[in-house]
Amino acid sequence: MKPIAISCGEPAGIGPEVAAKAWAALRHDLPMVWIGDPTHLPAGTPVQIVTDPGGVTPDKMAVLARDFGSGAVAGQPDPRHAQGVIDAIATGVDLVRTGQASAICTAPIHKAALIDGAGFTYPGHTEYLAALAGVERVVMMLACEGLRVVPATIHIPLAQVPEALSARLLTDTILITHAALRRQFGIPAPRIAVAGLNPHAGEDGKMGGEELEMITPVLDALRAEGLDISGPHSADTLFHTAARARYDVAICMYHDQALIPIKTIDFAGGVNVTLGLPFIRTSPDHGTAFDIAGKGVADPTSMIAALRQAGDMAKRFYASGGDYRELPKAIHGARKMA
Repeated sequence: MKPIAISCGEPAGIGPEVAAKAWAALRHDLPMVWIGDPTHLPAGTPVQIVTDPGGVTPDKMAVLARDFGSGAVAGQPDPRHAQGVIDAIATGVDLVRTGQASAICTAPIHKAALIDGAGFTYPGHTEYLAALAGVERVVMMLACEGLRVVPATIHIPLAQVPEALSARLLTDTILITHAALRRQFGIPAPRIAVAGLNPHAGEDGKMGGEELEMITPVLDALRAEGLDISGPHSADTLFHTAARARYDVAICMYHDQALIPIKTIDFAGGVNVTLGLPFIRTSPDHGTAFDIAGKGVADPTSMIAALRQAGDMAKRFYASGGDYRELPKAIHGARKMA
């Protein structure tokens, strides 16, 4: 398998530390190459500077070296590093799209530093990756060993969720998820559970009308196309052990409805997976953690899980004869596939 590209993320955060720890844990299992300034890695990290990702060996941490111009001070983001952080992401994407890497795993970024230092105009990683890929809509999945969740709306105030939800958004979210589960997770016939927006899924309109007016018609239309979909379900009964055994992914209506159960089940091991891109992208489900950066105590569990997830997805995709050039057609033509 081609190596997994790891973008450095914010140098003043825990990204370099958890990347080095993850490499140490996985170096004999997964090939990987880190993109960034090697001086930002923890002291004592054995480094191999490479120009070709194909030259990765498990003896030292392979680094595609980029000069950020100055060292990193733990906990203190430096806007002068912003362009280097952005370029590391773009380099990782280019490696995957040209077949030199099998997937990209991104370390956390600090948006304020990117705005101050490089005029970064994207809300976050996901939107920047979508722009690099030239795709209109992508979907955020959070995954752990016992659960996969997809929020239809993400980082918006709760009061704006009912207005943001639409038949088009929900349809696209479900279809992109369905196609990705087939192509990248190796699930031939995904079982999709959909949560309602309101308590008790609206209780036949007594607690809100969105389920009757929009959600149920969307689900009925997709069932008619052959998708295995259940719901809308009352969210308070969707995530216990027996319920989780009945589906492969839960589509949720808003951020906390999706993230509270997965972080309760596996706080340290959750992985962020972006669906709908013409390449595989994962990331740890945590931020820069400036408060513990540089102290050597950062937990690499989520980064390790993100790298394993990227490797598993890439192996399944290539084993099925996958071609990344065809992935956008597969995902955004999901309605025809259904």
